[in-house]
Amino acid sequence: MNAKRTTPALALAAFCAAVVSTALAAEDAGKKAEACAACHGPQGNKPVTPDTPRLAGQHYEYLVQALVGYRKGTRSDPVMGAMAKPLSDEDIRDLASYYSTQRGLAASGAPRPAQ
Repeated sequence: MNAKRTTPALALAAFCAAVVSTALAAEDAGKKAEACAACHGPQGNKPVTPDTPRLAGQHYEYLVQALVGYRKGTRSDPVMGAMAKPLSDEDIRDLASYYSTQRGLAASGAPRPAQ
């Protein structure tokens, strides 16, 4: 087969694989976040107590640092420490990606405008 013809085909195949992989990771992240919803609410927008933070729309890096801190014990909260302890680095990245892409709600409960 002609090398010039295979290069675009390979590029297209790689692109499709990346899209499917991203979609599967997003689906996995949503499943991983189900446990978080018990306290942080659906999509991280409706915490069950005033002391529980909203996760939706938080910065990715902040969420990663917070979860790593809870996992290592450098950030203290008995519930979050227990929840974060078994998380892998991939789990943390997936959860941070999921919550950072959720649309946060304003204090009134109305969706915040897109930034």
